[in-house]
Amino acid sequence: QVQLVESGGGLVQAGGSLRLSCTASGRTLTNYAAAWFRQAPGKEREFVGRISWNGGNTVYAASVKGRFTISRDNAKNTVTLQMNSLKPEDTAVYYCAARSSGIATSWTLYDYWGQGTQVTVSS
Repeated sequence: QVQLVESGGGLVQAGGSLRLSCTASGRTLTNYAAAWFRQAPGKEREFVGRISWNGGNTVYAASVKGRFTISRDNAKNTVTLQMNSLKPEDTAVYYCAARSSGIATSWTLYDYWGQGTQVTVSS
């Protein structure tokens, strides 16, 4: 089993930056693809971006491309989401997820989830 814990959420003004971290325990993340999703009140869970097990392949949702960057440090068992130029529409609970069967963009294909961290962007 892999346990994931997100941190780094908070309140930021539009145009600002936040850095979310996802730390794994239980097993090494080395062999797991990882992704970030988000869910705003009253909306479905939305794909933000994903990263391959070795960090060599990343894909982002169009809504965040060029503003958000996913990276990982397998030695530290962490995956990071750097969010720049934040907009009010980025407000949501952000979730880290992992799966052992390769990269994917659908949240239904991820096996392990963190509890989520709230990101609020004020206008």
